[in-house]
Amino acid sequence: MQKNLLSKTALIIAILLVFVYGIFGIPGSLSGDGLKQAVLNRIHLGLDLKGGTHLILEVMVNEAVSAETDHAVELLKDGLQKAKVTFSDVSKPDPQNQPERIEIKGLSIDAASTLRGIVSDQLRDYDLISGAGNSWTLTMKPAAVNDLKTRTVDQSIEAIRNRVDSLGVSEPVIQRNGMGNNEILVQLPGVDDPGRVKDIIQSTARLELRQGFDNQSGYDSEQAALQAHGGVLPPGTVLMHGAAGGAGTSDRVFIVGRIPVVGGTDIRDARVGTDSTGRPNVDFNLTAAAGNKFGAFTSAHNETGPDPNHYLAVVLDNKVREFASIRSEIRDTGEIEGGFTDQSAKDLAMLLRSGALPASLHYLTERTVGPSLGADSIRAGVRAAVAGMLAVLIFMLVYYRGAGINADVALILNLVILLGFMGFTSSVLTLPGIAGVILTVGMGVDSNVLIFERIREELRHGKASAAAVDQGFDRAWTTILDTHVTTIVSAIILFFVGSGPVRGFAVTLTFGLLANLFTAVFVSRVIFDAILNRKQRGEALSI
Repeated sequence: MQKNLLSKTALIIAILLVFVYGIFGIPGSLSGDGLKQAVLNRIHLGLDLKGGTHLILEVMVNEAVSAETDHAVELLKDGLQKAKVTFSDVSKPDPQNQPERIEIKGLSIDAASTLRGIVSDQLRDYDLISGAGNSWTLTMKPAAVNDLKTRTVDQSIEAIRNRVDSLGVSEPVIQRNGMGNNEILVQLPGVDDPGRVKDIIQSTARLELRQGFDNQSGYDSEQAALQAHGGVLPPGTVLMHGAAGGAGTSDRVFIVGRIPVVGGTDIRDARVGTDSTGRPNVDFNLTAAAGNKFGAFTSAHNETGPDPNHYLAVVLDNKVREFASIRSEIRDTGEIEGGFTDQSAKDLAMLLRSGALPASLHYLTERTVGPSLGADSIRAGVRAAVAGMLAVLIFMLVYYRGAGINADVALILNLVILLGFMGFTSSVLTLPGIAGVILTVGMGVDSNVLIFERIREELRHGKASAAAVDQGFDRAWTTILDTHVTTIVSAIILFFVGSGPVRGFAVTLTFGLLANLFTAVFVSRVIFDAILNRKQRGEALSI
């Protein structure tokens, strides 16, 4: 019995030391400020306590749908031209309100089977319907539209999370906001420069490599570019503005390919480098598949080949940043120059690594929480927790006498285990989290009361102290387990359906209840056994 009791005591002390380490780690100083900083290094404060920025963003999902149908328009034109089918126009009649709808006009009568073949082979997510006057309507299927919109929001969340993580914002909350809409909730605790973070989040940083046409110097205006080609652009091209050649270059107009050779999703890595003059630039690497595709393109379109349009346009956010002649085959590496500062080069490299946003963002709500509010909340929460804890400890001592010490030790150990868990997992402490801690203390008291009242009942029935303790724990165990399981199930539901602070409350409550099962049942029983081991046979139990 004595050996078993010693091993259980050693286990409790070991667990206590482990979770004390979880709270403080190895503090640099044993002073009050040193211990406080050690705790804050391991248990982070949430937005409502530390202050920061609260944003609600709307993802403009129709832009992603429009980009997809733009690509479909080019595929249709290219397929019909290769099949030598005559048509008057392929376009979207209402790109703002109906971006999923494409019209084909003036199609020759005998070309219907060719059009159906192109759609069935390359555009399976579209429905094709014939109309009047040799016209056809191609519409993206509703299921495909919904799937694209969902993927657009998911990709936006992932891109934002990667960008925020790269900025070093501790414990951000980035998730869908509301039910079934296209909004994203972003909470950034302790942000030093919210303006810069907003710019980083919103920037699409869409890098594209397109074929360039005509010349490297571009044109003075769009009218000049059109006049150079008799008022009609070459097939498969568009006009883009830019300042190729770096900062200080006046705005020019370039003719570039409509469909990119390489897109933002093909970027494998990006980092800050330097150009031949020592100024910052951005070096990037492509994925293997994109590198092979880019290598085939640059091999067919370079200065040594027959194509006079041996130019490459580096397009960033629909602005031409570079327009250079392709001298030889290029596969999976490249660089972007353009008068960068050290910070702007770092930001661009980070944006390219995190992936381009599939659509732009619109700010619906922006709210800044000051750190003074957080400090007031912390003081109020800590005062409430300390006052409640002291009241409970005193009540247990007064009402249960010697056994109250047992309950008080179990409660303190419960709190240590809970805070240690938060330290090990670098959890975020919020006001709801503090409420979870206080509720855990209440549940711990409830468990002790159940056990102690069962023991009292057995003593009133004439049982010896050891037998009363055995029966009290055995009979209270089922009730304690039922109450804890039902509360934990409720907390799990809160975790999966709630937002950031509510989820923090659920996590704190769940682990607090698990810790309470250990302290209220195992630790309290060991303390009772230690007390009974020192008592004479038949001596009364102080309860």
